[in-house]
Amino acid sequence: MNDDPAKVLDSSGDDPGDASSDAAGAAAGNTRSEPAPSVPAAANPLAEQVYQQLKSDIFSFRLFPGDRFSENGIAQHYGVSRTPMRDGLFRLQREGYLEVGFRRGWKVALIDFDQLDQLYDLRIVLEAAAIERIGAGGDTAQAALDALKAIWCVAPELRESDPVKMFGMDEDFHRRLVAATANMEMLRVHNEVTERIRIVRRLDFLKPHRTSATYDEHSTMLNLIERQRLTEAGILLRAHITQSKLEVRKITLSMLSAARDSKLPFVS
Repeated sequence: MNDDPAKVLDSSGDDPGDASSDAAGAAAGNTRSEPAPSVPAAANPLAEQVYQQLKSDIFSFRLFPGDRFSENGIAQHYGVSRTPMRDGLFRLQREGYLEVGFRRGWKVALIDFDQLDQLYDLRIVLEAAAIERIGAGGDTAQAALDALKAIWCVAPELRESDPVKMFGMDEDFHRRLVAATANMEMLRVHNEVTERIRIVRRLDFLKPHRTSATYDEHSTMLNLIERQRLTEAGILLRAHITQSKLEVRKITLSMLSAARDSKLPFVS
């Protein structure tokens, strides 16, 4: 991540404002005016940059759950104007990462661990169904299994150890399981679930034993599916995801706070 967002995000010339007037609209259910029909909703690349930078700061815990800030302060820090900043803020609010209140400015939403539990349970339903479908599949499903085995069924000395890379590889493994079903609606829902749990799921791989366990369980699961031992593969999948869910439950806000280096300058 760029440590100086102002160098990444250029101002478009408007004066940054505060959140109070927009907050009142948000409280009433109105977020922002719709763009003119001739202008596509996603036409502002600066708004997309603001959104991605804010989301990156939330996911890396540079913006911490419960942090409060004004629209003025954050716009000045990122060096952007009022319109793209608001677009990014309200988009993150709709996704559940930010909250806004009348005359209280913006706040990073607290992590809802009960909701995360439910999302992990939904993952189990989707991926267990995927295993059953893969078992009944043909050449496409077999090709998907072969590609995954080339990554996960490797000697210990060839295994990845970097936690950041492992996080991406783990997400890719589970996504490919669902993609192998060729059911695009299942994949769409699974992608949405993956996005919503990503903020805490990536922390699972900070513990070395979780990396080795993931390799062992993924490779065993793939071999069971290939041998048509689908019931056993499903049981292992449920245990695998449940253990990840339990690890997430151990991540308390106090533990995260202790690991925090410093607040961003616009945080009150």
